[in-house]
Amino acid sequence: MRITLDDEALAWRDRAAQFAREELIPHEVEAELHEGKLPPDVKSRHRRLAIELGFSAMDVPAARGGREARVIDQVAVWEQLGRVTNALCWCFSEAQRWMFEACSEEQIERFILPLMAGRRKECYAITESGPGSDPESIETSANRCPEGYRISGEKWYVTSANHADYFILQAKLADGPHAGSHSLFFIDKDQPGIELVRTPLFSHTFSDHHPIYRFNDVVVPENQRLGSEGNGMGYAHSWFRRERLMIAARSCGAAARLIEEATAFASTRMVGGEALAEKQMIQAMLADSVTELWAARLITYEAARAHDRGDKLNSLHAQCSIAKLYASEAANRIADRALQIFGGRGYMREHAAERFFRELRVDRIWEGTSEIQRLIIARALLKRGLDGM
Repeated sequence: MRITLDDEALAWRDRAAQFAREELIPHEVEAELHEGKLPPDVKSRHRRLAIELGFSAMDVPAARGGREARVIDQVAVWEQLGRVTNALCWCFSEAQRWMFEACSEEQIERFILPLMAGRRKECYAITESGPGSDPESIETSANRCPEGYRISGEKWYVTSANHADYFILQAKLADGPHAGSHSLFFIDKDQPGIELVRTPLFSHTFSDHHPIYRFNDVVVPENQRLGSEGNGMGYAHSWFRRERLMIAARSCGAAARLIEEATAFASTRMVGGEALAEKQMIQAMLADSVTELWAARLITYEAARAHDRGDKLNSLHAQCSIAKLYASEAANRIADRALQIFGGRGYMREHAAERFFRELRVDRIWEGTSEIQRLIIARALLKRGLDGM
């Protein structure tokens, strides 16, 4: 099952595959049994190698010192990194292309280039307890003041905030000519008025937490607003498109590893004098898994190619939703089958099937639930028809 890739994409893929196989996967059980944490020297090595390999600069323009990789190259990388459990592939931050369009020169120098170099770490404060997957309904407000803006509100599931030193926060403008529209803001974590409410525990064992923060009249200078006032949703959509596509890529990588390991086990596990793989019900599970992975990869890589050939933005938005919806749900089904094939072994935390069974579940929730993706897809169909998607 091979997606046709050119030499450049293959080089990116092989680089990521080797990094995942040799550097990250050997530390999965250690992380699982130690709250997701690795020794500082190991974590530093992973970050350094990822940056040296160019992963943090894939989406950065060459003029800014980046690799200016195509979207298909990035999907090829994240598919391989998706083979790793415990979020160990989150060992680096990525500067994204839209940031260089949205940010001022001062912001690029202060926030974005240090992100690419591994000197700074960001986290996204978008989700709230009420609106959930609907970022347009957020209630966090930005009120104009002589110093710039006063930000007030509560943000949930601020992923990686425990490792970050600044937020990218989305707020609704409360006054002024753009009242009711949204803007994004850079906010340093040590800014007065920021309160850590609590850090919930989740099913997965990641060192990156998802805390809840309250912003109590946090003063943010105007020069820390991304782009022109009121353009926040446009930038948020750029972020969502990329995140959804890379979730699809990671889901494909996870599914491939699950199928490979389940197949290897079933081929050597003897039951009643014959290999488990000879049982037709096991063959059916493997066949369904392979079919779904093949479909997920075709959808995901076609969405990547659509970006690289410059398809219309509304079409790309729908295609990213299709890719995330199908690939994340297929990966969950494949994880369930793989765990069943492994039996009791698959239910042990030291086993990749058990970890994926827990970890993949959230991919149907964050960056827009499966239900939100279905709404986006259906609305695109009703507006533009099949040929316009």
